[in-house]
Amino acid sequence: MYLYRRIVQSKLFIDVHYATVIHLDAIADEAFFSKFHFMRLFKQTYGKTPYQYLTGVRIEKAKQLLQNDVPVSEVCDAVGFDSITSFTNLFKKRVGQTPAAYQRQQAERKADMESKPLKYVPNCFAEQKGWKPQGTEVAE
Repeated sequence: MYLYRRIVQSKLFIDVHYATVIHLDAIADEAFFSKFHFMRLFKQTYGKTPYQYLTGVRIEKAKQLLQNDVPVSEVCDAVGFDSITSFTNLFKKRVGQTPAAYQRQQAERKADMESKPLKYVPNCFAEQKGWKPQGTEVAE
Protein backbone atom coordinates (compact mmCIF):
# COMPACT_ATOMS: atom_id res chain seq x y z
CA MET A 1 0.00 0.00 0.00
CA TYR A 2 2.87 2.33 0.81
CA LEU A 3 4.43 1.82 -2.64
CA TYR A 4 1.08 2.40 -4.31
CA ARG A 5 0.66 5.71 -2.45
CA ARG A 6 4.04 6.85 -3.70
CA ILE A 7 3.09 6.01 -7.30
CA VAL A 8 -0.22 7.87 -6.90
CA GLN A 9 1.71 10.84 -5.49
CA SER A 10 3.85 10.92 -8.64
CA LYS A 11 0.72 10.77 -10.83
CA LEU A 12 -0.74 13.71 -8.91
CA PHE A 13 2.54 15.54 -9.45
CA ILE A 14 2.12 15.07 -13.21
CA ASP A 15 -1.53 16.20 -12.99
CA VAL A 16 -0.48 19.46 -11.32
CA HIS A 17 2.72 20.21 -13.28
CA TYR A 18 1.71 18.97 -16.77
CA ALA A 19 2.22 22.42 -18.33
CA THR A 20 5.86 22.66 -17.29
CA VAL A 21 8.91 20.78 -18.49
CA ILE A 22 8.91 17.63 -16.38
CA HIS A 23 11.84 15.25 -16.49
CA LEU A 24 11.43 11.63 -15.56
CA ASP A 25 14.02 12.10 -12.81
CA ALA A 26 11.83 14.73 -11.14
CA ILE A 27 8.76 12.49 -11.22
CA ALA A 28 10.72 9.51 -9.90
CA ASP A 29 12.17 11.72 -7.15
CA GLU A 30 8.65 12.73 -6.19
CA ALA A 31 7.88 9.05 -5.58
CA PHE A 32 11.29 8.37 -3.97
CA PHE A 33 12.20 5.66 -6.49
CA SER A 34 15.04 5.15 -8.91
CA LYS A 35 14.06 6.14 -12.43
CA PHE A 36 13.90 2.58 -13.79
CA HIS A 37 12.09 1.09 -10.81
CA PHE A 38 9.63 3.98 -10.92
CA MET A 39 8.90 3.49 -14.64
CA ARG A 40 8.23 -0.21 -14.10
CA LEU A 41 5.89 0.40 -11.13
CA PHE A 42 4.07 3.28 -12.85
CA LYS A 43 3.41 1.19 -15.95
CA GLN A 44 2.27 -1.74 -13.80
CA THR A 45 -0.16 0.53 -11.94
CA TYR A 46 -1.54 2.69 -14.78
CA GLY A 47 -0.88 0.58 -17.87
CA LYS A 48 1.23 3.27 -19.51
CA THR A 49 4.59 4.92 -19.04
CA PRO A 50 4.84 8.24 -17.18
CA TYR A 51 5.52 9.97 -20.50
CA GLN A 52 2.43 8.42 -22.11
CA TYR A 53 0.37 9.48 -19.12
CA LEU A 54 1.77 13.04 -19.24
CA THR A 55 1.01 13.27 -22.94
CA GLY A 56 -2.54 12.07 -22.32
CA VAL A 57 -3.07 14.69 -19.61
CA ARG A 58 -1.75 17.42 -21.92
CA ILE A 59 -4.01 16.32 -24.78
CA GLU A 60 -7.09 16.25 -22.52
CA LYS A 61 -6.31 19.73 -21.16
CA ALA A 62 -5.76 20.93 -24.73
CA LYS A 63 -9.17 19.57 -25.75
CA GLN A 64 -10.80 21.49 -22.88
CA LEU A 65 -9.09 24.73 -23.91
CA LEU A 66 -9.94 24.24 -27.58
CA GLN A 67 -13.59 23.73 -26.67
CA ASN A 68 -13.49 27.18 -25.07
CA ASP A 69 -12.20 28.87 -28.25
CA VAL A 70 -8.65 29.45 -27.00
CA PRO A 71 -6.35 29.95 -30.03
CA VAL A 72 -4.30 26.87 -30.96
CA SER A 73 -0.96 28.64 -30.37
CA GLU A 74 -2.03 29.61 -26.84
CA VAL A 75 -3.25 26.09 -26.14
CA CYS A 76 0.10 24.71 -27.28
CA ASP A 77 1.94 26.92 -24.77
CA ALA A 78 -0.60 26.42 -22.00
CA VAL A 79 -0.28 22.63 -21.97
CA GLY A 80 3.49 22.47 -22.15
CA PHE A 81 4.38 21.74 -25.77
CA ASP A 82 7.46 23.40 -27.25
CA SER A 83 6.25 23.81 -30.81
CA ILE A 84 2.93 24.03 -32.60
CA THR A 85 4.14 21.45 -35.11
CA SER A 86 4.86 18.78 -32.49
CA PHE A 87 1.62 19.64 -30.68
CA THR A 88 -0.43 19.42 -33.89
CA ASN A 89 1.14 16.12 -34.95
CA LEU A 90 0.68 14.50 -31.55
CA PHE A 91 -2.87 15.86 -31.18
CA LYS A 92 -3.80 14.52 -34.61
CA LYS A 93 -2.25 11.13 -33.79
CA ARG A 94 -4.18 10.87 -30.50
CA VAL A 95 -7.50 12.54 -31.42
CA GLY A 96 -7.69 11.81 -35.14
CA GLN A 97 -7.84 15.41 -36.30
CA THR A 98 -5.81 18.59 -36.02
CA PRO A 99 -6.41 20.97 -33.10
CA ALA A 100 -7.98 23.53 -35.46
CA ALA A 101 -10.34 20.92 -36.95
CA TYR A 102 -11.26 19.70 -33.45
CA GLN A 103 -11.97 23.27 -32.38
CA ARG A 104 -14.21 23.87 -35.42
CA GLN A 105 -16.07 20.62 -34.79
CA GLN A 106 -16.65 21.54 -31.15
CA ALA A 107 -17.90 25.02 -32.11
CA GLU A 108 -20.34 23.46 -34.59
CA ARG A 109 -21.52 20.99 -31.95
CA LYS A 110 -21.99 23.80 -29.43
CA ALA A 111 -24.03 25.82 -31.95
CA ASP A 112 -26.12 22.75 -32.76
CA MET A 113 -26.73 22.15 -29.04
CA GLU A 114 -27.93 25.72 -28.64
CA SER A 115 -30.26 25.54 -31.64
CA LYS A 116 -31.58 22.00 -30.98
CA PRO A 117 -31.10 21.25 -27.27
CA LEU A 118 -33.53 18.30 -27.14
CA LYS A 119 -31.38 16.47 -29.68
CA TYR A 120 -28.78 16.06 -26.91
CA VAL A 121 -31.11 14.95 -24.12
CA PRO A 122 -31.30 11.18 -23.54
CA ASN A 123 -34.71 9.78 -24.53
CA CYS A 124 -35.44 8.23 -21.15
CA PHE A 125 -34.82 11.55 -19.39
CA ALA A 126 -36.91 13.54 -21.89
CA GLU A 127 -39.79 11.08 -21.53
CA GLN A 128 -39.58 11.21 -17.74
CA LYS A 129 -39.76 15.02 -17.80
CA GLY A 130 -42.62 15.01 -20.31
CA TRP A 131 -40.59 16.82 -22.95
CA LYS A 132 -41.52 14.31 -25.64
CA PRO A 133 -44.12 11.60 -26.10
CA GLN A 134 -43.03 8.04 -25.30
CA GLY A 135 -41.74 6.07 -28.25
CA THR A 136 -40.43 9.05 -30.25
CA GLU A 137 -36.72 9.69 -30.70
CA VAL A 138 -35.00 12.86 -29.42
CA ALA A 139 -31.28 12.17 -29.20
CA GLU A 140 -29.47 10.83 -32.27
